[in-house]
Amino acid sequence: SINAGLDMIMIPYGPGQKNSYVDFTRLLKELVAEGKVPQARVDDAVRRILRVKLQMHLFEHPLRVDPALTEQVGSPEHRQVARECVRQSLVLLKNDHQVLPLSKQVKRLCVAGAAADDLGLQCGGWTISWQGKTGKVIRGGTTILAGLRQAAPHGMEVSYSPDGTGARRADAVLVVLGEKPYAETLGDRKDLHLPAADRALVDKVKAAGVPVITVLLSGRPLILGSALEKSDAFVAAWLPGTEGGGVADVLFGTVQPTGKLPQTWPRDMDQVPPHPGSQPLFPYGFGLAYP
Repeated sequence: SINAGLDMIMIPYGPGQKNSYVDFTRLLKELVAEGKVPQARVDDAVRRILRVKLQMHLFEHPLRVDPALTEQVGSPEHRQVARECVRQSLVLLKNDHQVLPLSKQVKRLCVAGAAADDLGLQCGGWTISWQGKTGKVIRGGTTILAGLRQAAPHGMEVSYSPDGTGARRADAVLVVLGEKPYAETLGDRKDLHLPAADRALVDKVKAAGVPVITVLLSGRPLILGSALEKSDAFVAAWLPGTEGGGVADVLFGTVQPTGKLPQTWPRDMDQVPPHPGSQPLFPYGFGLAYP
């Protein structure tokens, strides 16, 4: 990679850790000594890095922070842009009997699933830490549950039942399912089926006999199986990040769902990877709109 032109290497780990910068430095020196990496190439890379640091006056002010560069991060203006991105990215995969947008006739909405109130699951990997975390990983974000409560019309009660036990007391149930955060190869899976616990949750709320709307948080298509079949409506919300209110905007019909699938959605693992002649669950470019 050095010979190919890479100047700066992302080696964040310290001594005693796998793939540490200590090991990298030692190996690079060995390669230079063996003539496999020219010393001139290393000098060239270092020269370009130092040039940028000099231009930024980092040697005179090594810890310099320009407030103007960060004061707008997380501002209402930035969050509004993020919310609009969420609105436009959601893909409506199913909407039997036009249960979406949520009708004002729904007086009691039960929200089920731990993912409904988890910013970490909304944000996914590379949020604060490499693999991401669950829970309240950042300040100022809005979970899907909070977004629903803020957007709910007057007279609608939005209750929260992580395990779905409150479904029988509701007029409709919104289930939020989500993959645990991951990044890069550590997130690779041989089986992309929804976890059994997620499918069981959809089964449980379906037994209440009320409309079931499922929202899936994921960075990739998953094998949906019975969760899709038993949902009256199904929304692929991908990773909406900090702005759960954008999901609520679509569910309540403040805006139309306009997102389209950027890839085919496999029916089962036999279609991973996709191959000519197979019929996916949803084709590339699929996405429903409200009537």
